Amino acid sequence: MSVEQNKQTARRFYDEVLNKGDIDVIDEIAVPGYEEHDPLPGQRTGSVGLKDRVNMLRTAFNPTFTIHDVIAEADKVVVRWTNSGSMVSEFLGMPANGKSFAIPGIDVYRMENGKLVEHWHVVDQLSHLMQIGLFPSPANA
Repeated sequence: MSVEQNKQTARRFYDEVLNKGDIDVIDEIAVPGYEEHDPLPGQRTGSVGLKDRVNMLRTAFNPTFTIHDVIAEADKVVVRWTNSGSMVSEFLGMPANGKSFAIPGIDVYRMENGKLVEHWHVVDQLSHLMQIGLFPSPANA
């Protein structure tokens, strides 16, 4: 597959799966043995685990991902994004509180035959926890 096709697959994940909630698209864009290098607690392995992750995030945070950059070379695709949403449901034992957030992140995917195979990411989790009130903010921030 071409670099452009790999970028399109990554965009479909954000547009169709994360933003619109079409979980079944995962069967089209990820391999069954998909490897998540930073799984959420309770997330299973493989593409079924990716579905777990998306369901957990969409249920708890009602996210909207805005893509800023999609960069690709060889079998890697890097996506820089902002995730905005609100804590609308329980997440990992933490009760919903309705607080809003906007956090930046970067995802790296390894692709094979135009499908997602592996995932790594960097997310501003501290800022996320502070914005939704689950971690105290510094008094002068």
